[in-house]
Amino acid sequence: MSTPNKKMRMNWEVPASRMSHQTFNPIRNIVDTMQLTPNPDKEMIALSIGDPTVFNNLPIPEHINNCIIDKIQGQKHNGYNPSIGYEESREAVAKYSTIPDRQLTAKDVILTGGCSMALDLCICVLANPGQNIIVPQPGFSIYKTLAESHGINVKHYNLLPEKNWEVDLDHLESLIDDKTATIVINNPSNPCGSVFSRNHLLSILDLAKKHKVPIIADEIYEHFVFSGNQYHSLGSLSDDVPILSCSGLTKRFLVPGWRLGWIVIHDRHDAFKDVRPGLVRLTQRLLGPNSIVQAALPEILTGTPQHFFEDTLKYVEENARNFYNRISKIPGLKPVEPQGAMYMMIGIDTEHFPGIKDDVDFTEKLVKEQSVFCLPAKCFQFPDFFRIVLTIPKSKVSMACDRIEEFCRDHYSQKKVQGKTVTNGTACN
Repeated sequence: MSTPNKKMRMNWEVPASRMSHQTFNPIRNIVDTMQLTPNPDKEMIALSIGDPTVFNNLPIPEHINNCIIDKIQGQKHNGYNPSIGYEESREAVAKYSTIPDRQLTAKDVILTGGCSMALDLCICVLANPGQNIIVPQPGFSIYKTLAESHGINVKHYNLLPEKNWEVDLDHLESLIDDKTATIVINNPSNPCGSVFSRNHLLSILDLAKKHKVPIIADEIYEHFVFSGNQYHSLGSLSDDVPILSCSGLTKRFLVPGWRLGWIVIHDRHDAFKDVRPGLVRLTQRLLGPNSIVQAALPEILTGTPQHFFEDTLKYVEENARNFYNRISKIPGLKPVEPQGAMYMMIGIDTEHFPGIKDDVDFTEKLVKEQSVFCLPAKCFQFPDFFRIVLTIPKSKVSMACDRIEEFCRDHYSQKKVQGKTVTNGTACN
């Protein structure tokens, strides 16, 4: 029996939700629409994926594996866990993140299903639909994807390649208004491979303090810095600005598929008294991360041998140095030397490449002719650059450089192409 005054569907047309329509990943959209047909005569070299496990050349120590095996065999962690994570595991993260004058406890930590979930929770707890968050450009596209799916607006502040990707503080400040909910700071950086100095981080904190805007610190690459640089967490430097710091096992421990991240709450003046229970409520939507991995977390954080981290950094830094030394000699390309993380950004002087329109066209043709796949920086809101990943096998570094050099030699012209407009690429001149 039909209900009076109820509009009946005449056929099966089930609409997708507004949130699904608002969810958009620029990287997937760009990559999925690129014309990627590799040269059949050359083995594909993928420099595009920020996953250190792809080539199986950076094995994790047996200690980490054994921690997981022990918890599985113990059969004590097969059930539901608290939505914010086991207290013992949260306490381990607190100790891992504590410095002498910044004591943290389990109540300051929330465990999540990877760092991307941590970022999502932080954005959702701080911003309402119609408000805005301010994120780096170039920057990881997930910030925009997560925010806009919830109806939160996104503004982009500039990073300066000529200053090793430091924040353009004047530009950042010009974007802050009465609807700004938070500023996202990513250090060390994806895609830039930059590591901010202590003084620069203090300048960022001064700006946030002036405008009373909290910070979300994406610090998934914490401690992943090359020689001559030093990592400082924002929370360790802040005396006034409240900070939600996001990190996890993904990068430093080389286990992205394990999906174990965390939020560290650096509260100042009890500014997050409403945010703390808000985060707890949001975690109850998904009921916590993987029980086995988080149960093993205390032993992973305290028992992983230091030489594992040192060896990994040495390997990636050597790749970075070799890439930089080779590519900096190629006409038409200008790499920005990385200071940490797993990436290097390379500028393209497109005015000297007739027949190549932009960074997307450059990377498409590079795949077609040389079977080398780099990620166009349009994915990071920064055209006329491309990003390469530094975790590949050493044998492939030289091969990739040879092919990139051959490609540029085939397409480069000493004479600038008249009438060609370059936006951010002018930094390459």
